[in-house]
Amino acid sequence: MHRTIFTTPVVRPVLRALSIGFLKLTGWRIEGHLPPEAARSVLIAAPHTSNWDLPYTLMVAFALDLNVYWMGKQSIFRPPFRGVMRWLGGIPVNREQSTNLVAASAQAIRAADGPLQLIVPPEGTRSKTRYWKTGFYYIALGAGVPIVMAYMDYARKRSVLGPIFVPTGDVEADMAAIKAFYAPFKGKNAAQFESAN
Repeated sequence: MHRTIFTTPVVRPVLRALSIGFLKLTGWRIEGHLPPEAARSVLIAAPHTSNWDLPYTLMVAFALDLNVYWMGKQSIFRPPFRGVMRWLGGIPVNREQSTNLVAASAQAIRAADGPLQLIVPPEGTRSKTRYWKTGFYYIALGAGVPIVMAYMDYARKRSVLGPIFVPTGDVEADMAAIKAFYAPFKGKNAAQFESAN
């Protein structure tokens, strides 16, 4: 994986302190921690309903001292922002070639030298959608790593690293259980989040 803001020695501690300060000042609570068995893992980013999700997610990642990469639509990686977005941990997603991305992401997690957490929004869009994409599930399954049920609940101003979910290979049953877990949480634009099948 490429170098990011999370692996830049001088910048990382400064941004961690600023992130913790900003989140406290604005009333956000950060809960949970990453257990050792999830040092390499896939983090679900849900609900994803606003452009504000990315900066808040990056600040929470700094506060929790994570080494994250995240997936975003290809259009936000166009020049002149491509270099900055990649430095922020971004991986551009071409939605028409997602199967190659799943295999490449699983391989990158397996090959990583140290801790690595890949953040994936299962809705695949900020717009209202009823169906979740399963790429995050197959990346975790292919890499042999757990899924961390992470969420940002804007209604309660809580950002939480929730329980660990180990994929069983029964995608239908597992997706139903995962979506049921996320049902109570509210994104910034709550009307756009749909966790039902």
